[in-house]
Amino acid sequence: MRVWHSLDQVPADLGRTVVVIGNFDGVHLGHQHVIARAREIADAEGIRLVAVTFDPHPMAVLRPDHAPLTLTDVNTRCVLLHDAGADDILVIPFSRDIAAWTPGEFIDRVLVTALNARAVVVGANFRFGNKAAGDVSTLTSAGAEHDFTVEGIALDGGPQVWSSTYVRTCLLAGDVEGAAEALGRPYAVTGHVVKGDQRGRELGFPTANVPTHGIAAPADGVYAGWLRNLDEPGTDPLPAAISVGTNPTFDGERERRVEAYVLDRTDLALYGVAVEISFVARIRGMVAFEGIEALVETMKGDVERTRQILGV
Repeated sequence: MRVWHSLDQVPADLGRTVVVIGNFDGVHLGHQHVIARAREIADAEGIRLVAVTFDPHPMAVLRPDHAPLTLTDVNTRCVLLHDAGADDILVIPFSRDIAAWTPGEFIDRVLVTALNARAVVVGANFRFGNKAAGDVSTLTSAGAEHDFTVEGIALDGGPQVWSSTYVRTCLLAGDVEGAAEALGRPYAVTGHVVKGDQRGRELGFPTANVPTHGIAAPADGVYAGWLRNLDEPGTDPLPAAISVGTNPTFDGERERRVEAYVLDRTDLALYGVAVEISFVARIRGMVAFEGIEALVETMKGDVERTRQILGV
């Protein structure tokens, strides 16, 4: 997999390509459906498939007060795009200057000059260019002039399910099963483990703490899931009871975070390690307890429920 972070980084000798374009936040089943069709074309033509995405999310530039929390950071998104079938990824650094490009400028600079597109595959509702003036018909007209074909793929699963907005709605409600259904995999957050207040360790449940800055996380509560060490590829994921929230039993904490207790493991040294924490099912909401004893007893119950859900 090659990842280019500007048009200037794209090799001049790239050759003809099949191109998919989108924000691809979450790389959900709708995105995968589009990429699968593009993969078919690329294989038939014997050429490479390039996924074009944007960072940051365009809304973060154009309307930052309304920008959604992202489902995946750009590095994770690139891995997911490659896993879905893309050979290479072009990450366009989105800015107000790029937002001002007309649809024609986008086509000329990205599809024609940089990527030498032979075919372009997008979602049927894809819009692009200044004021979202371009659509599939715009691409089709340009393709006739510049020798590339265009397909707009209807999301047969329905826009309610196959959309990043739907996934965020599920997460906001703590419905990680619904999010997984739309994604085709359990929802996960990734990040480097930071040192917390070590209260979990004092209570007998040491946790790996991952901040959630800018990244969507499920609603506050306790979940069953898995922790995978990304710094040691190939290792098996570990079963974990996961807490999302601000620890309301202890006053003064405001930062939201994800904390994963790996079942029966007090020997893990994870500070600074990159991990992926995936969510399988919600166990309960987050509540404040009257004392430490009640909290510990509930946590023991959370661990047993996690064992049952994960079958470990």
